[in-house]
Order: sequence, then C-alpha cells, then structure tokens
Amino acid sequence: MIEQLKQDILNILAKNEDALRDFPSLQNNKEVVFEAVRQNGRALKYASDELRADKEVVIEAVKQKGNALYYASEELRNDKEVVMEAVKESGWSLQYASEDLRGDKEVVMVAVKQNGCALLFASEKLKANKEVVLEAVKQDSLSLRYASEELRADKEFIIEAVKQNGLALEFASDELRANKEVVLIAIKQNGLALQFASKKLKDDYKVVFEAVEQNGEALRYVSKRMLKVFANS
Repeated sequence: MIEQLKQDILNILAKNEDALRDFPSLQNNKEVVFEAVRQNGRALKYASDELRADKEVVIEAVKQKGNALYYASEELRNDKEVVMEAVKESGWSLQYASEDLRGDKEVVMVAVKQNGCALLFASEKLKANKEVVLEAVKQDSLSLRYASEELRADKEFIIEAVKQNGLALEFASDELRANKEVVLIAIKQNGLALQFASKKLKDDYKVVFEAVEQNGEALRYVSKRMLKVFANS
C-alpha cells in the first residue's frame, strides 16, 4: 500500500514539476526527491535545503535539466563535476555557476559547444580567448557579440570566425566589415553575410557577385546600382 502510494506520487511528480510543492512531508525524502528530479530536474526547487546541497540529487537534477543548477546550493554551484553535467545538458546554465567556474576554460568550452551564446556568462578573460570564442561562433554566430572588443577588431581572428560562420561578420568592428578581404571570406561561407558589409562593399561588383553566387537571396542586400547591373545582365 505504501509503495503504491509512493509510486502514485512519483507519477504525479513526473507530470508536474511543481507537484513536490504540495507534498512538504516528502521534500526531505531523498528517495522521493531523487526520483522526482530524475524525471523532471526542475523539481529540485521544492526539495529541502539539505537535498539541494546533496551532490547525488543535484547531479541527477542537472543531468535531466541543466538549468536546475539555479536551485542547487552555493557550494554545489561551485562544484566542477556538478556544473559540467549542467552545461553539458544546457550551456545556458553556465549563468548559475560560481564566478570561479565561469572562468574555468574547460567548463566554458563545454558550455559554448552546447550553446554558443553561453559565452555571455563566461569571465572577461575567456571572452577574449580565441579558442573559446571560435568554438562559440561555430555553434552560434550571434555569440560573437559577447566576445571582447579587442577580438572583434582582430582581423586574423575575425577571418577565422567568419570561416566558421559567415554571419559572424555582423559583430566584427566597423573597420573589418569594410575590409574587402574579410567580407569576401565571410560571403563565401554564407552569401547572406553581405547584409553586414559596409555600404561601399555592397556596391562592389566582385563582392556582390560572390555573395549572390553563394546565395541568391543576397540580392536583397546589394546597392541599388548593383541591383540594376544584375537586372540588366
């Protein structure tokens, strides 16, 4: 009878992450909470303080839902093993890691491989790390916006970034978005990167031709003069 009741409760918890809130007498029951977070990691928010500081329970929670790291104890948000499991499931959960671990290259690399924009939560030092930022850009071109200003103005680095994802050109410095060499590399990877090139380069025949050849939709971003040239060709 007791086992059946426990199973019924677990079935309820599996369907509703907030259900544990309605069973205060079970919030410090490790067996119940463990099963609850195994099925829905966010149920951790209703576990007792003691169980939110229990490494076994928290690891199970973040494996299922990385962002459950938010509900873990301060000590466990500074535990590398716990945080690694969280960012493997959701790179975005890096925001809940301790300051020390947001500055740990190994942790951040795992996070940005899962979600490039997790770069937002990395330490300033790692936002200026070429290896980390390139990994982030590979996963999501938008992540370049979170890189250091110095990197976004580094021609060698931006060339590597746009080789990975041409659309990363959007977050390069104004000077580099007006650099023909950089822009050509970007549009060869993705013709739509033309939209982020300087006005002058949108009126450059070679640049426009390369972009349109790679992706016909790039015609939307060419100058009026070049549009006429293509229309009459």
